[in-house]
Amino acid sequence: MLSLLSAMAAPEASGAAGSTGSMMTTFVTFGLIIVIFYFLIIRPQKKRDKETKEMLAAIKKGDKVVSIGGIHGTVVAVKETTVVVKVDDNTRIEFSRNAISSIVNRKAETTEPSSKKKAKKEQVSAPEAVEAKPEVAAVEADAEKKDNN
Repeated sequence: MLSLLSAMAAPEASGAAGSTGSMMTTFVTFGLIIVIFYFLIIRPQKKRDKETKEMLAAIKKGDKVVSIGGIHGTVVAVKETTVVVKVDDNTRIEFSRNAISSIVNRKAETTEPSSKKKAKKEQVSAPEAVEAKPEVAAVEADAEKKDNN
């Protein structure tokens, strides 16, 4: 009977050592899941929240905005916690700042893109001019050959 008890006790002793390793693996796996969860979900959400908070703090008169309900309008007045948006000629709606989903375009930024477009057009026209020069040179060379003959 003593041998039976010792035989039963032996697997329990090895089982306790095995369960410690198994428990450690479980904790490491759980920790990795938490780290992955943080980098894939929590951190990007905090970044979006920060950007939204900065956007809402930067709203000013003349900005074209879209509300969370999809209403488009121009900011007419900015108060501490609310924004008055002009939707139509005689229609003004007062929203909470948090009800603004996005700023479509800013009054000051509307002049900047046109200057950027002009710069891009100049960059495009410059390579075209470079490409045109070999053609002009070839035509001039042909004209010189005809004159010489």
